[in-house]
Amino acid sequence: MGVFTLLHRDIKWRFHNAFTIVITILQPMLWLVLYSVVAGQSMQGIGITNYTAFILPGLIVLVSFGTCSSSGIMNYLMKADGSFYRVLIAPVQRSSIVLGQVLEGVICTFIEVAIMFIVSLLFSVKIASGFIGLLIIILLVFMTAFFMAGLTYAISLCLPNEVMYETVMNAIVLPIFFLSTALFPADKLSGGLAIAVNLNPFTHVINVLRALILHGNIVARDVILALLLLTVMCTISFSWALHRLKKETSL
Repeated sequence: MGVFTLLHRDIKWRFHNAFTIVITILQPMLWLVLYSVVAGQSMQGIGITNYTAFILPGLIVLVSFGTCSSSGIMNYLMKADGSFYRVLIAPVQRSSIVLGQVLEGVICTFIEVAIMFIVSLLFSVKIASGFIGLLIIILLVFMTAFFMAGLTYAISLCLPNEVMYETVMNAIVLPIFFLSTALFPADKLSGGLAIAVNLNPFTHVINVLRALILHGNIVARDVILALLLLTVMCTISFSWALHRLKKETSL
């Protein structure tokens, strides 16, 4: 049993529970379709001509968070039916178990992001930076989802039940989303709020995605910074998830 076998198992679970895909993409789609239309008129006064394109990068990050958060629920359901423990006693490396579930979250994230991009075409959104920009966007989405999937996997192994898990994930995701440039530009922020927004690593990820989608300019320094931040975060989350799984085995 290897990574791809475990990945196939996790994907089968996801599509047998397809409501998780619908639920995790529903809120971002409402933001994309309703909020962007309503708030877009007021944003034209500050120079944002296509607010849908402006908030799309933040919604991509939100979709990644939601999809990977729902994959953490998988551990609780698999513990309930015993399949989680059957995998643990199988002759498979612990890193393969973690990687299989993390990649499932990544694949589902790409499916939902693709849906959002297709819908955004109806609002005249396009990738202004062309093919090179698209490749960078794919890499950023991959790393964002990889980090979040590793984080949710580790957290799901730390908490005893789904209720506590959902509470903790909301406490993590909502501040990260709102204390970023997902919905508003940060140019006129000041004081502690400006510091908090700039310290949020996903502010830098969202800004790079926005520049690639909306403006078409590829600033190497900003792209490298975002990639370095995500590399460190992916390493930490995967290592923590692997540590928690090994600890689960030793109990």
